[in-house]
Amino acid sequence: MAREGLTVDAAPTALTLRTTLALGFVTFLLMLPETLPVPVLRGLVVDRFAVGERLAGVFMSANMIGALLAAPWLGGLVRRAGSRRRLAVAALLLDAVAMQSLAQMQDFAPFLLLRAVEGALHIAALTLVMSLVADAAGSRRGGALGCLGAGLTLGVATGAAIGGQLGKDDPLRTLHIASAVLAIAGLLAARLLPPDVAPAQPAARRGLLDAWRNVPAARAPLLVAFVERFTVGFFTTGFPLLLPGDEPADRARIGMLLGAFLYPFALLSWPFGRAAERWSRVGMVAIGSAVYGLGVMAVGVAPIGAMWLLMPLLGVSSAVMFVPSLLWLLDRAPGIDRTTAMAAFHGAGSLGFLVGPICCGQLIALGGAEGGVGYALAFGVAGLTEIGAALLVALGGRRR
Repeated sequence: MAREGLTVDAAPTALTLRTTLALGFVTFLLMLPETLPVPVLRGLVVDRFAVGERLAGVFMSANMIGALLAAPWLGGLVRRAGSRRRLAVAALLLDAVAMQSLAQMQDFAPFLLLRAVEGALHIAALTLVMSLVADAAGSRRGGALGCLGAGLTLGVATGAAIGGQLGKDDPLRTLHIASAVLAIAGLLAARLLPPDVAPAQPAARRGLLDAWRNVPAARAPLLVAFVERFTVGFFTTGFPLLLPGDEPADRARIGMLLGAFLYPFALLSWPFGRAAERWSRVGMVAIGSAVYGLGVMAVGVAPIGAMWLLMPLLGVSSAVMFVPSLLWLLDRAPGIDRTTAMAAFHGAGSLGFLVGPICCGQLIALGGAEGGVGYALAFGVAGLTEIGAALLVALGGRRR
């Protein structure tokens, strides 16, 4: 039986509520290591390898390059191996090995290459875990994926919040802890992941490209997804370098400020998603993008004290637009199945997160880090890009 491009599974759900919550915790553990090193980026990359801010941006993008290169091959690998469950566990354990190996690298070039390999292993593990749960949940797919999504966002927020404290004395400690967390996630996944069932839809290899070419109405929400993650890339690279000093207290403060941004985003995404069922999704995306863009511009020039107000504002405005932009895409792309639409949405976001750190590093270098000119330029460009997207959304919605 099919409805709106999705096939409903004939088999009953194989997941209990307890197992679903436990798998949400696995997803939390899977994502937490990705942002643990962010608050100590200067000590981990710039000071350790004696490179500039531009190459620090390349480091933050290298794992996304690995993810984008690995994604098209994942479907063929699953078909040959015959078990997503075994591959998911293997990817998690290998990711733990890669994280530990990053702490042992002495040269910058192999360090970057290994970072790309780690990104490929990470996206493989995340994709396989989510696809297994989606297929096993049956009619309860929405709640199960919602639980995984909550774990994902909270993992990102927690890693950024505690990474500065954990790495204040030794930035490499964040990599050691990340490796241990991924190993625990792999062991839990081996016990908790449901067995393989036939997926409702074959994985789309070119979801983003096909949606952009064949569904013109989907381009605006996909552009919003790209721009939003593009600006997030500025925070992962530029923000840890923006605050003055490299004392342990400064690293801890970076982590707490990033947490002040990410926790409101994580905790408010569900309420604003529910609000989008009643309110105008286009309006929420436009308002959220405009407020978020203004806040991003202010980050580059605001005093440190003002950051404690700016970061929660950025988190709230991000939550206002995140789920509504996804629902808006599903509204405007009825001609493609939801799996492809979701893949396109996350593909656009991943591409934005890949480009964002590189652009941030280039803009900081162009303006010069001394005196804060480069940071003001970088965050100004990021904020104006977001505001431009908000204007396009508002004008497009009014035209419709």
